[in-house]
Amino acid sequence: MSTDERATVSLPVRNDADLMTVRQRVRTLAQELGFGLVQQTKLVTAASELARNTLIHGGGGSVTVDAVSDAQGRDGLTLTFRDEGSGITDVDRALRDGYSTAGGLGMGLSGSKRLVHEFSVDTALGEGTTVSVTLWRGHASHGPR
Repeated sequence: MSTDERATVSLPVRNDADLMTVRQRVRTLAQELGFGLVQQTKLVTAASELARNTLIHGGGGSVTVDAVSDAQGRDGLTLTFRDEGSGITDVDRALRDGYSTAGGLGMGLSGSKRLVHEFSVDTALGEGTTVSVTLWRGHASHGPR
């Protein structure tokens, strides 16, 4: 896929059907960009967890999927999840394995962080949360750098 063919894809995250659409679209874009099966699985898993968090904790929102390149010539995908929920009161605590406010396993944020190269959370109480992740094609992920 050439740089000229790359486009930003925005998808709603409002219900369970949207979660499936997000997973499918991320997998398709990763395949089109030449990501291997393991990296596709990492991206889809992170997308699924973050989309579910957007829906459950943020009351719904959206995801933007961008094909990106950097100055070193790497190609990747950046996924940016946005909601207008209540925000995260303690990001450090929310990033700990096992911490959950919804009775789940507490692996959504922390697990997603381990699956990608770049990970960021921007949150403000009463204003919502934005979580952005990037995975570079062909590079082993060892968590955020």
